[in-house]
Amino acid sequence: MDLVSLSARLSRPFVLGRSGVPELPLDARGLIGDGVTAALVAVDGAIDWLCVPRFDGPSVFAKVLDAERGGSMAIRPSSSAFESLQAYDPDTNVLETLMTTPRGERVRLIDFMPFSDDPRAALGELHRRVDCPSGEIELEIVFDPRFDYGREIPVIHAAEHGLLARGSGGVPLTLSVSRRLEFMALPGGGMRATTTLREGEILWIVLAWGRDEVEPTAAHRPFEQLRLTRRTWREWASRLAYDGPWRHHVLRAALVMKLLVYAPTGAVIAAPTASFPEWPGGKRNWDYRYTWARDAAMTVRATNLLGYHAEARAFFHFVRDAVSLERGLELMYGVDGGPVPAELELGHLSGALGARPVRIGNGAKDQTQLDTYGAVVDAAHLYAKFGGTLTLDAFRKIEGILGASLARWSEPDHGIWEPRDGVRHNVHSKVMNWVAMDRGEKLALAFGEHVLAQRLAHEAERVRADVCTYGMDPTGTHFVRAYGEPVADAALLLLPIHGFLPDDDPRLARTVDWVRRELGTGPFVHRYAVDDGVGGAEGAFTLCGFWLAEALAIQGRVEEAMHVFAAHAEASNHLGWLSEQSDPATRAQLGNFAQAFSHLGLVNAAWRIDLAMRLRDEGAPFGPRLVGPMFRRS
Repeated sequence: MDLVSLSARLSRPFVLGRSGVPELPLDARGLIGDGVTAALVAVDGAIDWLCVPRFDGPSVFAKVLDAERGGSMAIRPSSSAFESLQAYDPDTNVLETLMTTPRGERVRLIDFMPFSDDPRAALGELHRRVDCPSGEIELEIVFDPRFDYGREIPVIHAAEHGLLARGSGGVPLTLSVSRRLEFMALPGGGMRATTTLREGEILWIVLAWGRDEVEPTAAHRPFEQLRLTRRTWREWASRLAYDGPWRHHVLRAALVMKLLVYAPTGAVIAAPTASFPEWPGGKRNWDYRYTWARDAAMTVRATNLLGYHAEARAFFHFVRDAVSLERGLELMYGVDGGPVPAELELGHLSGALGARPVRIGNGAKDQTQLDTYGAVVDAAHLYAKFGGTLTLDAFRKIEGILGASLARWSEPDHGIWEPRDGVRHNVHSKVMNWVAMDRGEKLALAFGEHVLAQRLAHEAERVRADVCTYGMDPTGTHFVRAYGEPVADAALLLLPIHGFLPDDDPRLARTVDWVRRELGTGPFVHRYAVDDGVGGAEGAFTLCGFWLAEALAIQGRVEEAMHVFAAHAEASNHLGWLSEQSDPATRAQLGNFAQAFSHLGLVNAAWRIDLAMRLRDEGAPFGPRLVGPMFRRS
């Protein structure tokens, strides 16, 4: 691709320098991955987040969490200042970064992890192609890994073809370089080299993990891997079953969600990062590199809508393999289906944007979140509805989930937002158990379980009656957060989305408007406005904004829905990625990045608004055509 066409696609230039420049925004990065792990590439040419050998492994680069102790691998101009632009190669997760000095010198990086549709084919490599589009430029190359979340500075050995980093344990790293460089040790750890690149010259740098020797770059076949990776991503992107007005945003969201699938098992992580703060300097910093059953089910449900049925099939294989008949469905899993580690604070790291403590593991793993049942069964029902085939073994696991829902829906729980102030009778959780029973009835009939189907249908009506009796405000005007707690919760926006009541029921419209008044800041929506036992500020929750857009579209308020949708889509970073939250005032991205919740919300809202616009143009009624699991068409 020529420089002119690349520059035309790039936006939001970043002006960078060696000193006196504030810390980069959290979202000033792109994500690359191979279906096993993922890395962040900052606009300054640094890879400042990478965990190996998989998403939930210990970090080897974590400069984003601590500039001094985290470690990184950087390629950048030796100039004291430069401007940077980033973009993805179209329809891929191959990232390009163009850096320009004040004198007009340019260097282009192409970063990717070799990617294949075969889950067994991951190489455990990260490739960096460097070229000079014109003239010549002096480059600085820094290799400064810090193993085990910055707790160990590895010993780096020089080799014929590059560098080898070893620690007392864990996975060794090799750095293969396509030309001989003179690396010098940096104070405090790491190695640095400089080289001059002229027009037409290409430098390849290949980072590999789990290798004991430094291979020449030719052995990694970088040109071939780049072509194969581009081709694989483009073939996958071409299967997108969406041609609405926001195709660019929807495709980028789909590419994000694909990167969050752990290919060997079909598990879907919530985000590839840990402890990205929900507010600068705050303490709401969590590790999201695990598989929440709810989040994963909602993600594959969205990809299924887009025509990516293989990801849904792989997830239900994960459910089949990971869910124990004895223990039932657990809240979250490691990517291999094993337990999530206990929450641990890393006191030696200063934290991104000064936010501490830095946490790994997740203490919410032992919470009770009964809404999870509905998310998993809903995803299974949509998968079957779209022609997917659930195995009998998978259905038996879902049957166990339905049994747990029938037995436990009346219990209090912590709910979807994982507060740390105890349990309550959350209205959203009750409604999601209604979803489990409503969708489960149809699945049970498909597998010939008529007695179970009758019981599910009967109990679903009991749940609905219970919520409509105890889940309302004292005047009976709208639904509330929890029984006896007449406060707002953005999760109530899901009531119309899941078809809990007919679309024209006035209680739904009043609930949507009330939640918007109580929790909205312009088009953005906060989760709640009460103490949750954690404390500290947080941003508006991106998924909740997309829920609002969906709910407005269901009510026929299409222009309002489009306004809310556009505000959230435009708040994405320079590459179209979304974090968990954003600052409504500045629209800065906050929280872990990139977030499955946010991107599945974008997909669902785009579909819903697109359908609402078509129905409006056809003069058809909104209500009956939009009730149900998603887009019931007559």
